[in-house]
Order: sequence, then C-alpha cells, then structure tokens
Amino acid sequence: MANKFTKSGFDLGMVTSNGDQMLAFYRDVIGMEFEATINMEALGVAAMHRLWANESLLKIVVPTKEVDPGIGGGMMGATGMRYFTLSVSDVQAALDSCKEVGAPIIWDRREARPGVVVGMVEDPDGNWVEFIEK
Repeated sequence: MANKFTKSGFDLGMVTSNGDQMLAFYRDVIGMEFEATINMEALGVAAMHRLWANESLLKIVVPTKEVDPGIGGGMMGATGMRYFTLSVSDVQAALDSCKEVGAPIIWDRREARPGVVVGMVEDPDGNWVEFIEK
C-alpha cells in the first residue's frame, strides 16, 4: 500500500528531561522557528515545545514523570533513530553557532561526496544533528 503524504516535511518527537536547554539549543543556536509550548498532561506531556524547519516540525517533549535516558554512543551506539539531518545554506556557519555555545562537534565540515558538504553536532541530550549543504 502506498500512502499519500499530505505535507512535504515530517514531524519528529524527542523526549527529554532537559526541556529548557533543548528548546534554547534548537531555537537560539540552530535557529529553528519557535511556534508554541503546549501542555498535554492527559497524555503524560508536561510541555511540548514546537519548532519548525520549513515544513518539518520538531516536538521537544517533556514528560510529566521521570523516564529512563536513551542509549548514548551516537550514530553507531545502537540501532534505531540515531540522528536527523537539517539542510542548511552554510554548514560552517551552523557548526560555528554550535561551537560558540560549547556543543560537541562530532564531524567538522567535510565533503561526504562530490558537491555535498556535511557536519555533525551533539545537542544537550546527546542526540546527533547533521547539517548538509548541497
């Protein structure tokens, strides 16, 4: 069965116990557009910070109860979703913004294949974010 998708982006939810730090990183450092913070306690969500990158939505979810942290180790630390990619006009500028606030740089700017430049950083929770420039 083929689905008919109704928007060109996708929504990604990240669960965290560091809601304020994660919001500041993605809004103020990465530069995603903040929409709102909503409360959905009936679903176990104390706060959901909603941030946009064009038509893709990042939902930073702060649960009402304590949850176990995820497995660290970056891209090869375990199977499952380990990183996501943001297409940017200037990978070096994105990396520099992260470096200014002390975010760990996983990969400095490098050519992944001819005409494609990438860089990778780690957010306050240890999630990896790849920047790509084509």
